[in-house]
Amino acid sequence: MAIGITLAGPVNTTLHFAQRLIFGRTLASAEMHGPPVFIVGHWRSGTTMLHELMVRDERLSSPSTYQCFAPHHFLVSEWFFRRFCGWLLPGKRPMDNMAAGWDRPQEDEFALMNLGLPSPYRRIAFPNQPPVDLDYLDFRNVSGEEIDRWLKSLRKFLLGVSTSTRRPLIIKSPTHTGRIGWLAREFPDAKFIHISRDPRELFPSTCRLWRGLDEVQALQKPHGEGLEDYVIECLQRMYTAFHRQRGEVDPSRVVDIRYEDLVRDPVAILRGIYETLRLGDFESVEPILQDWVESEHRTYQPNRHQLPPDKDAMIREAWRDYFETYHYG
Repeated sequence: MAIGITLAGPVNTTLHFAQRLIFGRTLASAEMHGPPVFIVGHWRSGTTMLHELMVRDERLSSPSTYQCFAPHHFLVSEWFFRRFCGWLLPGKRPMDNMAAGWDRPQEDEFALMNLGLPSPYRRIAFPNQPPVDLDYLDFRNVSGEEIDRWLKSLRKFLLGVSTSTRRPLIIKSPTHTGRIGWLAREFPDAKFIHISRDPRELFPSTCRLWRGLDEVQALQKPHGEGLEDYVIECLQRMYTAFHRQRGEVDPSRVVDIRYEDLVRDPVAILRGIYETLRLGDFESVEPILQDWVESEHRTYQPNRHQLPPDKDAMIREAWRDYFETYHYG
């Protein structure tokens, strides 16, 4: 990993200057192609599934894995990596059974981190050290100047993606959950989809997520100490901020769904999202979604978790507000 990062540095720098030279004027005058839609919710709550479903609508687009991993220069380099470097990624994500690939929709939080902005995801590199940038889950104790810099960098990245796709963006990052108020002010026409899931599935699945990423991406051998406390704290921070900031957002711009309902009837849930947020004609995309249900969804097997009684009691106490607000009794 260390050797790969070292070798990639000069390449990234060179391609970054090439993009500035070729696309500088284009990016300076770029505009969003329609209002963005943000998918928010805790890790492992079904945000990826919903993201993948929504971008099956060819009228919509999303930041791709390559764009998020190479945010400085994807406009000049993405075609090459998509065509010749697919072998660099595994066929499936390490934490679940979802497909992976350079062109798959991805979390823009990775792009922000790779652009040098503070991000909780920096812990993945050194998981044995204390967590970093947790204040950026809710912007608590972050100065107005730093928040403004962060928001402008996010906008700049999304403008680059929009320049590439020329379609409205569906943006998914669990880390945006506690930032919803700030995002609504930065993007006044943005819309939000919030998804919840039974915490008794969220907790073990999120622990598995971080262990999987740490094993693959870390620059040290992870020992896993403090991981459960980290998962507990992140949800508390994210949802304390989400519930506080949600009142600042026009209710017509936010829709709530549950993972359990999405898995049971994806087409019906997507129809409700389109109608509530007025995303356009649903009838044109319904056959595509129905085909996916008939072919892929029926064979997809999510990971199953059995939570020990002591862990069950722990999260019921720590995440009491989440249990009660989203009716997971």
